[in-house]
Amino acid sequence: MYERHDSPAALPIYAQVSEVLIREIASGRLADGQRLPPERQLAAAHQVTVRTLRKSLKMLENKGLLERVQGSGNYVRSNPEAQSIYSMFRIELLAGGGLPTAKFLDICECEKPAELPKFGTSKHATRMRRLRFLNKVPAALEEIWLDADSGAVLPEQASDSLYHYYQVKLGFWITRAEDYVSIGQTPDWTPPEFGKTAGATTGFIERLSWEQKPRPVEYSRTWFDTDTARYVQRLK
Repeated sequence: MYERHDSPAALPIYAQVSEVLIREIASGRLADGQRLPPERQLAAAHQVTVRTLRKSLKMLENKGLLERVQGSGNYVRSNPEAQSIYSMFRIELLAGGGLPTAKFLDICECEKPAELPKFGTSKHATRMRRLRFLNKVPAALEEIWLDADSGAVLPEQASDSLYHYYQVKLGFWITRAEDYVSIGQTPDWTPPEFGKTAGATTGFIERLSWEQKPRPVEYSRTWFDTDTARYVQRLK
């Protein structure tokens, strides 16, 4: 289920397990106050060692999403303020949750097309095209444009979580985003792995993202397979 950490795009295994559990809590599949299975059982379910699982649980505890009671077990605690690497990733499997991973199809530096909305200060941007998976199930296509004045994404360093990459490699972080959700048709670069042909009708999201500046620095568009996934926005 989890990507090996020797892949340049992969998070450490313990962080991947933590993200899965965070998304399970956010979706309600793990309810506030629920007792988690014993650690050995939970580790076996996620196909990791108990040592790795305990590092994952420690991350949840640090975020206020887990209470560890000596002699009793580990209990889920709801915390609307908790942030995760994928806290701004709004697509889930129809059953809820799912670990996001990505396969980069293309990364290039190019001039911004005239039809894109205004973002950033440069005429150029890094354009990234990706196939998104949830629990290794193809779920979405993404085309992401990062303004050149904010930095460049190097193919050999590209990460599953671009927001995490921006913070670690480029020194800024996304503080807010606006999503516009509608219906769209898959682009002409749709890969066969997606399961839909180019021009197929899917869910469609346009997003503008801001860092600590008055204008957005990133624009993206996402086509998601409504037979597999859905867009979720929780208000708390």
